[in-house]
Parts: sequence; C-alpha cells; structure tokens
Amino acid sequence: MSDECTGCGSGGSCDAGGCSGPSQEELQMQARLSRIKNKIVVLSGKGGVGKSTVATNIAIALSMAGKKVGLLDVDVHGPSVPRILGLSGQQPHMNEASMEPVAWSSNLFVMSLGFLLPSPEQAVIWRGPVKMGLINQFLRDVEWGDLDFLVVDCPPGTGDEPLSVLQDLGPEAQAVVVTTPQSIAVDDVRRSVSFVRQLGNPVIGIVENMSGFVCRHCGEVEHIFSSGGGEKLAAEMDVPFLGSIPIDPDMGRAAEEGFSYLKVYEHTAVTEAFGRIIKPILEKAGALQENNTSAPVNGVKRIAVPVADGKLCMHFGHCQQFAFVDIDPDTHEVTGMTLETPPPHEPGVYPDFVSSKGAELVIAGGMGCKAQSLFTDKGVRVLVGATGQDPKEIVRQYLAGDLSLGSNICDH
Repeated sequence: MSDECTGCGSGGSCDAGGCSGPSQEELQMQARLSRIKNKIVVLSGKGGVGKSTVATNIAIALSMAGKKVGLLDVDVHGPSVPRILGLSGQQPHMNEASMEPVAWSSNLFVMSLGFLLPSPEQAVIWRGPVKMGLINQFLRDVEWGDLDFLVVDCPPGTGDEPLSVLQDLGPEAQAVVVTTPQSIAVDDVRRSVSFVRQLGNPVIGIVENMSGFVCRHCGEVEHIFSSGGGEKLAAEMDVPFLGSIPIDPDMGRAAEEGFSYLKVYEHTAVTEAFGRIIKPILEKAGALQENNTSAPVNGVKRIAVPVADGKLCMHFGHCQQFAFVDIDPDTHEVTGMTLETPPPHEPGVYPDFVSSKGAELVIAGGMGCKAQSLFTDKGVRVLVGATGQDPKEIVRQYLAGDLSLGSNICDH
C-alpha cells in the first residue's frame, strides 16, 4: 500500500487511489480456495454438543459418497479431530512455502493444529490475532488440491475462529449448526444462526445431536433428554432441519479408539441419521457439481456400468453383470463393450473385480455410501443417479457432457 492509504480494511485491494492491489498472500489464498467447490463450516454456540464428532462424520460420509473432501480442524485450544480419526502422532509434510494435509483415506485429507504440537499435554495460549493468523495460514498454505468439499470444524461460540473462517472463505461458505435438544443449548445455538446471517453466509441447516440413546440390547432409541429442540429452533429461525443423531455407545468408542463408525456399522440409527444429514448437503451444495461431472475425464479408457438383462441396473447390489465400455482416450469415442459376470456379491468384491478389469469410473443408478467408499479406495470414481437402459448410450452421453444425473436411489 502507498502512504496515501487510510487503512480502509480492504487489505490493499481497493481502487481508491494509492492501493497496489491484493497482496501475494491474498492471491495465494484465492488460488487455493478457487479449487474447492463447496465450503461447509460446522459450528455451535454451545460447547459439549459433539460438534467435532458431527463435523468429522459429515466429512467421512461425504468421502464415502465418492467425494474428495478436506477436513480442517480450527479448534486451536482443543484440536480433537486427529484423535477421532486415529491420526494422533501423524505429521504433515512441510516445506518452506506449503504443507500437505494428512491423508485419512484416498479421498479424505485432514489438517489440524494437533498435528503440529510437540506433545498432547502442551497448552496453546494464544490471543485472537495469532489464532486468526494460523487459520489464514491453513487456508493459504495447505495444498488441498481440487476438493468437492472442505469441511471446517470450529470451536464453540461466535468468536475469533468462526469469524476468521467465514470471512476468509467468503459469502459462498455455508454453515451447519449443531445443537443438543435441551433448551439451554438451543438458546446459545440460536445466536450462532444469527451470527452466520449477520456475516452474510447461508445456513444449510441445524443438526440435533445426542437426540435420544440407542439401547445396546434392543436397538431402540430412548429419549433421556428432552427432544425436538433442534427441530423447533430450525422452524423458529426458518432454516432447514437436517436431522437428529442419537447417542450410541459404539459411536463414543469409535471416537476414543480412532476408527470410523460409519465404515464399521451399517443400518444403525446413527448411520441412517448421517445418511439423511448429508443428502440435502449433497443436493444443495453438490447438485450443480454432480451434473458438471459429466465432462470427459482426460485419459479415461474404460467405464463400468452395472447391468441386469443387458440394461442399466438401478440398484447396484442387484446387478447380474458389469458392462465394461472401452473408450478411445484421444477421440472420446466408444470403441467396444464386453459383459463380465462378477463373483458372488459380498462387501468389497465388486470394487476389487471392477478395478482388476481396468475400469476407472463406474456409472450407476443407485449405490450405497459404503460401496462408493470401497470403489474410491480402489481408485475407481463413481457417478450415481444415472438413468436409461443401454450402457453404451449412457457412456456416450457422459462423454458428450449430456448425461443427466438424478438422485441416488440407494442413499443409505
């Protein structure tokens, strides 16, 4: 900035005569953030509501749905994400200008101050400007690459950390607000919704955590606290209600022991709750990107389509065969197709089979989150929501950018 600048707070980007434009650091941050399609900030006005657990499992669920996800933990004084994900003791690779996030899976990458502390006993005694500088550095210097979603876990309240995150991410960042059913929590969370609105960011919705208790023996959910506070708040504040998550002892054990509850347990009240929570996130924040993924992938040579009686099988697990459609990577034209019968269907069998046949992409009607995760772990991309009959025609539409994708009919 020149001497004439009066310090308007624009960071040198105004055109009032004398400002020289955005700094190099600002340009670098803009370049990093431009590669992230959707930015989700998880926050709560109340501590102890399980916000980090919710944020972490939203990130896991999105990655299991085949999305490339970054998870940023900006809870400076209580960075718990590394422990929840079993990444304690891991360190990011760093150089002079950047750092690489820690990989939890092939499509979920994590950054937290917890990776940088020399010991878990060390207290972080920082004032606001230092904390805001760290958040700025995480968004500017971490090599996130191309992400479908960046999920940011904020500490409780409406202070420096969530303020800095939302200001740095800009008005397109969307908030998920977490509460528990009790009125004492709802009162504080109400202020979080107002906080987000005052900053000009949209609220995706409210999640009610600890909404009842799942009995170990019968699986029934019993409401040991009051219930419905989150849903009532959502109606009062005119924002969507994303769903209720009950307390499950195995969920707590997963966080303590550092394994993924969503990958280990299927068809429980908790996994079904997270399925409902991410569905509107995918539909609202990811519908456009889902339609845009019909553009050809450079160098793709083979696409797999699950079929029954030679036609697209809408329910992935019920397919009889896979149609492997071969493509010329230069002309993007279909060159042939073979039908292959896979081994008997068990978890992990189809991803291994499809990967062994050289397919780089599966186009399906419906596929569950866990199956999508297993495919992405094998390096096979997944598109769901396809309709139609002939596998070759479906692939041709994909290559032409004309493939229309609807909802995933297997969204468990």
